[in-house]
Amino acid sequence: MGKVTGFMEIDRQVAKYQPASDRIRHFREFTIPMSDPEVQKQAARCMDCGIPYCHGPTGCPIHNQIPDWNDLVYNGNWKEAIANLHSTNNFPEFTGRVCPAPCEEACTLNLEDIPVSIKTVEQAIADKAYELGFIVPQPATVKTGKRVAVIGSGPAGMAAAQQLGRAGHEVDLYERESKPGGLLRYGIPDFKMEKNFIDRRVEQMRGEGVTFHCGVNVGVDVKMDQLLSDYDAVLYCGGSETPRASGIGGGELHGVHDAMPFLVQQNRRVGRENIDSTGWPSEPILAGGKHVVVVGGGDTASDCVGTAFRQGAVKVTQLDIRPQPPEKEDKLAVWPFWATKMRTSSSQAEGAVREFQVATLEFVGEDGVLTGVKCCHVDEKRKPIAGTEFVIKADLAFIAIGFRGPFKDGVLADLEGRLTLNTDSRGSVNVVASDSDYKTSVDKFWTAGDVRRGQSLVVWAIREGRQAARAIDEALMGETLLPR
Repeated sequence: MGKVTGFMEIDRQVAKYQPASDRIRHFREFTIPMSDPEVQKQAARCMDCGIPYCHGPTGCPIHNQIPDWNDLVYNGNWKEAIANLHSTNNFPEFTGRVCPAPCEEACTLNLEDIPVSIKTVEQAIADKAYELGFIVPQPATVKTGKRVAVIGSGPAGMAAAQQLGRAGHEVDLYERESKPGGLLRYGIPDFKMEKNFIDRRVEQMRGEGVTFHCGVNVGVDVKMDQLLSDYDAVLYCGGSETPRASGIGGGELHGVHDAMPFLVQQNRRVGRENIDSTGWPSEPILAGGKHVVVVGGGDTASDCVGTAFRQGAVKVTQLDIRPQPPEKEDKLAVWPFWATKMRTSSSQAEGAVREFQVATLEFVGEDGVLTGVKCCHVDEKRKPIAGTEFVIKADLAFIAIGFRGPFKDGVLADLEGRLTLNTDSRGSVNVVASDSDYKTSVDKFWTAGDVRRGQSLVVWAIREGRQAARAIDEALMGETLLPR
């Protein structure tokens, strides 16, 4: 906790944003950091609530010890605060920027709509730790002689590789793309998280003995049997990248795209890389001067909205088949769980037109080129309401309705018939492994992150990577000191 009476004396404040008219002119982060005294005042609001739901399973998948580091920040002990935060979370500068903060939903003060600004404090701790030089390589003092390969350098792969390196194992991290980071680098726009934060962690991990092999598509460039032969353990953290099929007619029209190629291309442009990328279409996708429609209501859809505005879109319309949620939830019915209520992302606030309870019937066009999106209103069961059809003008449309598992080529193709997969009711395909030992049906082969649990939050990926690292260390050494 922070100050005993802080929650009564201090108003909730969060970091402010640059005005939308300014921030849509660039791809940099636009959050205006709070001063250290302001952050300390917000940390002081953490109350002695008895049962801190913020870091239980309802609030924080990675179990950040939020009341503890709030108290440390309030008392100005930044060094202990980052040590405490790192004890559960390898990359708080990532989660402090991109996590939707279910911890704040679970905060006891959220019963009064004034939760502690946990996400703001978390980011401030990480940024302050870098400023003060507290984040440095922590190489193992004793090497085990064991070799581990990690496939995929997204948040799960990076967390696992760092934990295994610190445990003394020789770790090689294989990445299909030209730079490490996975979803963090190529899926999340720079205006939400700039990529220098990934680069700093990569340098730290190199200092801890982790070797990065970029531009290597495992299963194609290097065969799985070779890895399984060369290493004592192999961990697969390939993510969930295959777009979910929409079933919407007209998807073949020029101008209709899945969301991820659009986001990956722009991230590569900002990073001064060639837009060609393994697994994604290389045709340039640009929204400048166009009417854009985004199908979907989640984070990926919101990222498409913000990216389209920054590219110079004339108008952006976002379609959500769900009904418009209430402005305020029934606290006593849902707290401390994530509530369904009206939320407006920073990208949506930049001028998006949002249509709720609307189904996308068909993409329409002329001479093979998209000209509009045919829609209709739906009832509470998401069934079309006759006579409510309308067409939205569109030069460009993005389908952002989620992902259904890893790419089928590469690792899955190379282990076909040997690796047990599971297909859920929505057609998502995941690698089968339990969340206790993360072992697959293939000997010496583990898996973690979205490729195991399905698409999820960055914080879940970090937790799975850490847990899988512990399971591998225990399997190789017979015991482990890595935290679970």
